[in-house]
Amino acid sequence: MTLEELTTQLTKMAEKSPNALGGSILKFSFPEGVVRIDENGKVSNEDKEADCTISTSLSDLQKIISGDLNPMSAVMFGKIKIKGDMGVAMKLQSLMG
Repeated sequence: MTLEELTTQLTKMAEKSPNALGGSILKFSFPEGVVRIDENGKVSNEDKEADCTISTSLSDLQKIISGDLNPMSAVMFGKIKIKGDMGVAMKLQSLMG
């Protein structure tokens, strides 16, 4: 999966649940770039401030989205690093559900 493909996939998810993050801003940070979901559910690749930043690889995030990797296990084993408001990260499940 490329950054562009992930951006498209997250855009579709955000359109289905625009208020899933409860007005918070979430940013995914990858070696290839960033994907940011703003307080209105708008998805972009702008590297701006966020309430919560999740750092991981594109392949690990794809595994989480597909259900092949448990998010809590990924955090425990260091495959995901969360910086900022952990409450925002917890809302991610409602976006992906």
